[in-house]
Amino acid sequence: MEIRTQIKKLSLWIFIIPFVAVNLCLFVSVNFHLFDNTFLSVDQIGRSQPTFPYFDGGVSISRTARTYPTYFIFKPSMIFASILLIIYWRKTNILINSYSGTLNKNNLFKTFGILSAIFLIIHSIFLGVKFDYDLYKFFRRFVLLAFIIFEIVAQSLLVIKFFKLKDTISKDINNYVLMLKIILVSILVIVAILSFPIVVTSGNTHFKHGLEWNYFVGVIAFYLLTFLFWKKA
Repeated sequence: MEIRTQIKKLSLWIFIIPFVAVNLCLFVSVNFHLFDNTFLSVDQIGRSQPTFPYFDGGVSISRTARTYPTYFIFKPSMIFASILLIIYWRKTNILINSYSGTLNKNNLFKTFGILSAIFLIIHSIFLGVKFDYDLYKFFRRFVLLAFIIFEIVAQSLLVIKFFKLKDTISKDINNYVLMLKIILVSILVIVAILSFPIVVTSGNTHFKHGLEWNYFVGVIAFYLLTFLFWKKA
Protein backbone atom coordinates (compact mmCIF):
# COMPACT_ATOMS: atom_id res chain seq x y z
CA MET A 1 0.00 0.00 0.00
CA GLU A 2 1.22 3.48 -0.86
CA ILE A 3 0.03 4.75 2.51
CA ARG A 4 2.49 2.43 4.29
CA THR A 5 5.34 4.03 2.38
CA GLN A 6 4.06 7.49 3.33
CA ILE A 7 3.86 6.51 6.99
CA LYS A 8 7.41 5.10 6.91
CA LYS A 9 8.77 8.37 5.48
CA LEU A 10 6.78 10.49 7.93
CA SER A 11 7.99 8.41 10.87
CA LEU A 12 11.63 8.77 9.91
CA TRP A 13 11.37 12.56 9.68
CA ILE A 14 9.42 12.75 12.94
CA PHE A 15 12.40 11.07 14.59
CA ILE A 16 15.20 12.90 12.79
CA ILE A 17 13.94 16.49 13.02
CA PRO A 18 13.41 16.71 16.82
CA PHE A 19 16.52 14.62 17.56
CA VAL A 20 18.78 16.83 15.45
CA ALA A 21 17.11 20.02 16.72
CA VAL A 22 17.54 19.39 20.46
CA ASN A 23 21.10 18.13 20.08
CA LEU A 24 22.02 21.07 17.86
CA CYS A 25 20.65 23.37 20.56
CA LEU A 26 22.78 21.50 23.09
CA PHE A 27 25.86 21.91 20.89
CA VAL A 28 25.30 25.67 20.61
CA SER A 29 24.67 25.99 24.35
CA VAL A 30 27.83 24.10 25.35
CA ASN A 31 30.00 25.68 22.63
CA PHE A 32 28.68 29.22 23.07
CA HIS A 33 32.22 30.63 22.83
CA LEU A 34 32.29 29.72 19.13
CA PHE A 35 29.61 32.33 18.50
CA ASP A 36 31.03 35.15 20.62
CA ASN A 37 31.45 38.49 18.81
CA THR A 38 29.07 37.41 16.07
CA PHE A 39 25.41 38.13 15.43
CA LEU A 40 24.73 34.63 16.82
CA SER A 41 26.20 35.38 20.24
CA VAL A 42 24.40 33.08 22.69
CA ASP A 43 22.23 34.60 25.40
CA GLN A 44 23.74 34.28 28.88
CA ILE A 45 20.84 32.14 30.13
CA GLY A 46 21.32 29.71 27.26
CA ARG A 47 25.02 29.14 27.96
CA SER A 48 26.09 25.89 29.59
CA GLN A 49 29.28 24.35 30.89
CA PRO A 50 30.53 21.23 29.07
CA THR A 51 28.01 18.50 29.76
CA PHE A 52 26.46 15.37 28.32
CA PRO A 53 23.01 15.67 29.90
CA TYR A 54 21.90 12.18 28.89
CA PHE A 55 24.32 10.95 31.58
CA ASP A 56 24.95 13.80 34.00
CA GLY A 57 21.78 15.90 33.65
CA GLY A 58 23.90 19.05 33.53
CA VAL A 59 21.35 21.14 31.65
CA SER A 60 17.68 20.97 30.65
CA ILE A 61 16.30 20.91 27.12
CA SER A 62 14.37 24.08 27.92
CA ARG A 63 17.48 26.02 28.91
CA THR A 64 19.35 25.07 25.73
CA ALA A 65 16.38 25.85 23.49
CA ARG A 66 14.49 28.84 24.87
CA THR A 67 16.96 31.69 24.28
CA TYR A 68 18.64 33.39 21.32
CA PRO A 69 19.73 32.00 18.91
CA THR A 70 18.67 28.41 19.63
CA TYR A 71 14.96 29.16 19.65
CA PHE A 72 15.33 29.73 15.90
CA ILE A 73 16.28 26.06 15.71
CA PHE A 74 13.94 24.57 18.29
CA LYS A 75 10.64 26.31 17.62
CA PRO A 76 10.36 25.86 13.83
CA SER A 77 11.65 22.28 14.10
CA MET A 78 9.11 21.28 16.75
CA ILE A 79 6.22 23.01 15.02
CA PHE A 80 7.10 21.33 11.72
CA ALA A 81 7.49 17.96 13.45
CA SER A 82 4.11 18.49 15.11
CA ILE A 83 2.47 19.05 11.74
CA LEU A 84 4.06 15.83 10.51
CA LEU A 85 2.72 14.11 13.63
CA ILE A 86 -0.82 15.21 12.85
CA ILE A 87 -0.46 13.84 9.31
CA TYR A 88 1.08 10.64 10.68
CA TRP A 89 -1.78 9.95 13.09
CA ARG A 90 -4.40 10.66 10.42
CA LYS A 91 -2.75 8.35 7.89
CA THR A 92 -2.17 5.65 10.49
CA ASN A 93 -5.84 5.81 11.39
CA ILE A 94 -6.76 5.30 7.72
CA LEU A 95 -4.34 2.37 7.43
CA ILE A 96 -5.65 0.66 10.57
CA ASN A 97 -9.23 1.10 9.36
CA SER A 98 -8.33 -0.57 6.07
CA TYR A 99 -7.01 -3.60 7.95
CA SER A 100 -9.96 -3.62 10.35
CA GLY A 101 -12.53 -3.34 7.56
CA THR A 102 -14.00 -0.15 8.99
CA LEU A 103 -14.55 3.19 7.29
CA ASN A 104 -14.20 6.72 8.65
CA LYS A 105 -13.65 5.52 12.21
CA ASN A 106 -11.71 7.89 14.42
CA ASN A 107 -9.73 5.54 16.63
CA LEU A 108 -8.76 6.86 20.06
CA PHE A 109 -5.06 6.71 19.22
CA LYS A 110 -5.68 9.25 16.44
CA THR A 111 -7.47 11.62 18.81
CA PHE A 112 -4.79 11.44 21.49
CA GLY A 113 -2.00 11.64 18.91
CA ILE A 114 -3.34 14.77 17.25
CA LEU A 115 -4.02 16.42 20.60
CA SER A 116 -0.46 15.67 21.72
CA ALA A 117 0.86 17.32 18.56
CA ILE A 118 -1.29 20.39 19.17
CA PHE A 119 0.02 20.66 22.73
CA LEU A 120 3.58 20.40 21.39
CA ILE A 121 2.89 23.28 19.00
CA ILE A 122 1.53 25.40 21.86
CA HIS A 123 4.51 24.52 24.06
CA SER A 124 6.95 25.43 21.28
CA ILE A 125 5.27 28.78 20.65
CA PHE A 126 5.29 29.82 24.31
CA LEU A 127 8.74 28.45 25.21
CA GLY A 128 10.89 31.36 26.34
CA VAL A 129 7.96 33.79 26.54
CA LYS A 130 7.95 35.22 30.05
CA PHE A 131 4.98 36.49 32.02
CA ASP A 132 5.26 36.79 35.78
CA TYR A 133 1.88 35.26 36.50
CA ASP A 134 1.30 32.02 38.40
CA LEU A 135 -1.56 31.11 36.06
CA TYR A 136 0.73 31.42 33.02
CA LYS A 137 3.39 29.26 34.69
CA PHE A 138 0.75 26.64 35.45
CA PHE A 139 -0.45 26.85 31.85
CA ARG A 140 3.04 26.12 30.49
CA ARG A 141 3.51 23.14 32.81
CA PHE A 142 0.05 21.83 31.95
CA VAL A 143 0.70 22.06 28.20
CA LEU A 144 4.02 20.20 28.46
CA LEU A 145 2.56 17.53 30.73
CA ALA A 146 -0.47 17.15 28.44
CA PHE A 147 1.82 16.62 25.43
CA ILE A 148 3.72 13.85 27.21
CA ILE A 149 0.63 12.10 28.59
CA PHE A 150 -1.36 12.27 25.36
CA GLU A 151 1.62 11.10 23.31
CA ILE A 152 2.25 8.08 25.54
CA VAL A 153 -1.45 7.20 25.59
CA ALA A 154 -1.60 7.45 21.78
CA GLN A 155 1.46 5.26 21.36
CA SER A 156 0.11 2.72 23.87
CA LEU A 157 -3.29 2.51 22.19
CA LEU A 158 -1.70 2.09 18.78
CA VAL A 159 0.58 -0.70 19.97
CA ILE A 160 -2.41 -2.48 21.52
CA LYS A 161 -4.23 -2.12 18.20
CA PHE A 162 -1.24 -3.57 16.34
CA PHE A 163 -1.12 -6.51 18.72
CA LYS A 164 -4.81 -7.24 18.22
CA LEU A 165 -4.39 -7.10 14.43
CA LYS A 166 -1.04 -8.89 14.30
CA ASP A 167 -2.44 -11.92 12.44
CA THR A 168 -4.09 -9.67 9.86
CA ILE A 169 -1.08 -7.41 9.32
CA SER A 170 1.66 -10.03 9.84
CA LYS A 171 2.65 -10.12 6.16
CA ASP A 172 3.20 -6.35 6.10
CA ILE A 173 5.14 -5.86 9.34
CA ASN A 174 8.34 -6.88 11.07
CA ASN A 175 7.18 -8.89 14.10
CA TYR A 176 10.46 -8.34 15.95
CA VAL A 177 9.96 -4.58 15.72
CA LEU A 178 6.42 -5.00 17.08
CA MET A 179 7.93 -6.59 20.18
CA LEU A 180 10.42 -3.74 20.45
CA LYS A 181 7.54 -1.26 20.23
CA ILE A 182 5.71 -3.07 23.03
CA ILE A 183 8.85 -3.07 25.19
CA LEU A 184 9.57 0.62 24.49
CA VAL A 185 6.05 1.80 25.29
CA SER A 186 5.97 -0.36 28.43
CA ILE A 187 9.23 1.19 29.63
CA LEU A 188 7.97 4.71 28.93
CA VAL A 189 4.79 4.08 30.92
CA ILE A 190 6.61 2.46 33.85
CA VAL A 191 9.27 5.18 34.00
CA ALA A 192 6.58 7.89 33.88
CA ILE A 193 4.71 6.32 36.80
CA LEU A 194 7.81 5.64 38.93
CA SER A 195 9.43 9.03 38.33
CA PHE A 196 6.28 11.13 38.82
CA PRO A 197 6.71 11.57 42.62
CA ILE A 198 10.29 12.78 42.05
CA VAL A 199 9.44 15.08 39.16
CA VAL A 200 6.68 16.94 41.04
CA THR A 201 8.87 17.63 44.10
CA SER A 202 11.72 20.11 44.43
CA GLY A 203 15.34 19.07 44.18
CA ASN A 204 16.92 16.22 42.20
CA THR A 205 17.64 18.70 39.41
CA HIS A 206 20.27 16.63 37.62
CA PHE A 207 18.09 13.53 37.75
CA LYS A 208 15.18 15.46 36.27
CA HIS A 209 17.32 16.88 33.48
CA GLY A 210 18.80 13.50 32.64
CA LEU A 211 15.35 11.95 32.67
CA GLU A 212 14.06 14.71 30.38
CA TRP A 213 16.71 14.11 27.70
CA ASN A 214 16.46 10.33 27.76
CA TYR A 215 12.67 10.29 27.92
CA PHE A 216 12.49 12.63 24.96
CA VAL A 217 14.65 10.26 22.91
CA GLY A 218 12.51 7.33 24.07
CA VAL A 219 9.33 9.04 22.91
CA ILE A 220 10.63 9.87 19.43
CA ALA A 221 12.35 6.47 19.12
CA PHE A 222 8.81 5.09 18.75
CA TYR A 223 8.75 6.68 15.28
CA LEU A 224 12.14 5.30 14.31
CA LEU A 225 10.75 1.86 15.16
CA THR A 226 7.67 2.67 13.07
CA PHE A 227 9.95 3.29 10.08
CA LEU A 228 11.39 -0.20 10.62
CA PHE A 229 8.01 -1.72 11.50
CA TRP A 230 6.24 -1.52 8.15
CA LYS A 231 7.60 -3.49 5.23
CA LYS A 232 7.93 -1.75 1.89
CA ALA A 233 4.67 -1.75 -0.05
